[in-house]
Amino acid sequence: MSAITYDDRRLSVAPMMDWTDRHCRSFHRLLSKRTVLYTEMAVDQAILHGDRDYIIGFEADEHPVALQVGGSDPKHLAEAAKIAEGYGYREINLNVGCPSDRVQSGRFGACLMREPDLVAECLAAMADVVSIPVTVKHRIGVDDQDPEAALFGFVERVKHTGTKVFIVHARKAWLKGLSPKENRDIPPLDYGIVHRLKAAHPDLDIHLNGGLQDLDMALNEAQGLDGAMIGRAAYHTPWILAQADTRIYGEASDPFCDPVDAVLAYRPYIERRLGEGIGLHAMTRHILGLFHGRPGARKWRQILSTYATRPGADFSIVEQALRAMDPSVKVA
Repeated sequence: MSAITYDDRRLSVAPMMDWTDRHCRSFHRLLSKRTVLYTEMAVDQAILHGDRDYIIGFEADEHPVALQVGGSDPKHLAEAAKIAEGYGYREINLNVGCPSDRVQSGRFGACLMREPDLVAECLAAMADVVSIPVTVKHRIGVDDQDPEAALFGFVERVKHTGTKVFIVHARKAWLKGLSPKENRDIPPLDYGIVHRLKAAHPDLDIHLNGGLQDLDMALNEAQGLDGAMIGRAAYHTPWILAQADTRIYGEASDPFCDPVDAVLAYRPYIERRLGEGIGLHAMTRHILGLFHGRPGARKWRQILSTYATRPGADFSIVEQALRAMDPSVKVA
């Protein structure tokens, strides 16, 4: 299985804890065949000692899909990367951006912005044992660091490991005093510094992340860079991905013209998972925002939120929500 090429990485959906699980990724893949999808962060120790199929298992039709890992021990990360390559992932991405207390206590995530030498060791160790790309997602700095010095120094050190792809969340992370949620909103975005980083390192692949709301914004703000990564907007309003193949990748057509068709295409996956004993809500929670801004969207969300969690809920609940939104919808 060939690795994704950097040219294919013009748009990606960010790794998001508790959100970008395999059910979410399977739905996003229906909307765009080309957008690169990322897993939730998987801690290296969980990969080494946990239920691997549950933690890093994925569907073959999710490709191109990348695994994000968390950790700070080069040996453990290398072992985890080798396992992940065996599962068929096309990229391993190291998390140097998460600011949560739990992650800090494990000495990984955004706090590693202070330890570029260790990050370099970790990336080099993984790259030594796999043939797929090893990349890094990181902040522009943490706490009282000067972003210009922190970011440029970090990239300068890490690039010597052979790492080519840097996904830059264009905010500082405040490790004390702000919650992970506040860290996604309060520190100001600085897209300009990401463009200056690219100008200083034209040989590297620099991707912009943070605050991108739709494809228009991604195309505009990432112009001159190598790609854009959309996070919460892709989750809360997933239909924005439905034009990615034509607008970002130049394909002749997109998979669907109507979100109803995307829901119906998701049905076989939902029913297969229901047959495995997985509750309906595990799948439908990822499509609540599909009709955002459209007539009936509130009814759609209400019905799925109210009934999909009940024991025995099946696809008929989704059909009910579609009809409540638009009685003319044909679901058979």
